[in-house]
Amino acid sequence: MRALISVYDKTGLLDFAQALQTLGVEIVASGGTASELEKNGVQHQKVEDLTGFAELLDGRVKTLHPKVHGAILADRSKESHLKDLSFLGVDPIDIVVCNLYPFSSNPSVELIDIGGPAMLRAAAKNFAYVAAVVDPSDYPAVLEELGRDRAVSFRTRKYLAHKVFDHTSRYDYLVASWLQENADDRPLASDFNFSFQKELKYGENPHQRGYLYQDEGDSVWKDPKWILGPEPSYLNIFDSDAAWTLVNSVDGDNAVVIVKHANPCGVAVANSLVEAYEKAFDCDPISAFGGVVAFKGEVDADLAEAILSRPKADVLIAPSYSEAALEVLSSKRKNTRVVALDRPRKRRWSFRSVGGSLLVQEIDSVESVERLISVTSRQLLDNEIENLDLAWKVCAATSSNAIVVVNDKAAVGIGCGQQNRVDSARLAVARAGEAAKGAVAASDAFFPFPDGLETLASAGVSVVIAPSGSIRDQDIAARAEELGISFIFAANRHFRH
Repeated sequence: MRALISVYDKTGLLDFAQALQTLGVEIVASGGTASELEKNGVQHQKVEDLTGFAELLDGRVKTLHPKVHGAILADRSKESHLKDLSFLGVDPIDIVVCNLYPFSSNPSVELIDIGGPAMLRAAAKNFAYVAAVVDPSDYPAVLEELGRDRAVSFRTRKYLAHKVFDHTSRYDYLVASWLQENADDRPLASDFNFSFQKELKYGENPHQRGYLYQDEGDSVWKDPKWILGPEPSYLNIFDSDAAWTLVNSVDGDNAVVIVKHANPCGVAVANSLVEAYEKAFDCDPISAFGGVVAFKGEVDADLAEAILSRPKADVLIAPSYSEAALEVLSSKRKNTRVVALDRPRKRRWSFRSVGGSLLVQEIDSVESVERLISVTSRQLLDNEIENLDLAWKVCAATSSNAIVVVNDKAAVGIGCGQQNRVDSARLAVARAGEAAKGAVAASDAFFPFPDGLETLASAGVSVVIAPSGSIRDQDIAARAEELGISFIFAANRHFRH
């Protein structure tokens, strides 16, 4: 039995190679792998001794040779293949151990691996006879079978082949992404490249299976630190992502967002995270129960005590937690999931499955309201601009039709998910109550009729922002003037479904 080893990642290499040698497996090695084995006294044959050719082109050509690929690809059941190997003067290769240059960490032309993927794919294609090992974590299983059965089982060879093609396809995706020069082009099919990360407790409902897959690019969910509480569910992650994205989009270091069923039910910015948490919770205390709470700054002991003073949250998210805070939370909230996340990276595309197809769109970006002016005679006050900016960002993160009322840098009423805009306005002002007086409001799309605007004004809202685009825009602006409120036309609609 022979094994060809050519690895960039030397993790576990020596122990694996020494174990193969003990089991009587002949080893062929290339380049740096051969040097590592030689330095540590592991017997092997160099690839150039097998092929009769030294490395070419500064190492670009090492294993691309008929004697290598013939030995890997030969069908042992075909006499003609065995005769070809005899003509070449080589014996079959039964195990190929190879991993690729780490292209994602430092992309360059020289790190585009050619020989490695070619060997791996050849071995994986011939899984009927060859074990293709791309992942060092599979070394123990391969050694166990070799030690017990003197062979790697068909089932394991097939599993390893699956891992190879999955690995090389993701590697090709990284190279293709790097070579995509025009950032304005539509996404490539290879952009939708996700690898399995973990199985979840269940999906949206207990009778549905759920899984988390990892985008090959940067992702905030690549390495979350689940510190306390049970394993996260599908909905825990779904809602947590909505909360974490929103809290990091609003201005101010002391920001808190509470999300339930992917929609904000509390948002506030204040002088401290404790104050922001209290104000966010007061927006909709009933909905906040069992929700996801995201904090833009570190959770300390005082904030942890404030959290315990309110009804239980299902998930807490923050960039970090003090040791004292974790002691407080672990003593009373054992079933609350506590996670530390990195700041989200800016991403370009969002995906949604529809009946076996994939809808792809650019991720929504929310324009600043600082330079927008009222189209009515009532102009904006300085504090209203801050409130308006918060309302506009929260509105864009809320399911349509959405109306968000903000006062004193806190959402006080959120109306969302209604099929008509006036019902969303009624819901928002009902939740705001007296806090609607002197508040600002944002609408994610234009008002087709003045009834929604009138609902807000009658509750005491003094400023409203909404996109233009209705054939009745001038009528809406005129009605806002009659109502004595500031009205701002925004450039973009922010539907969210």
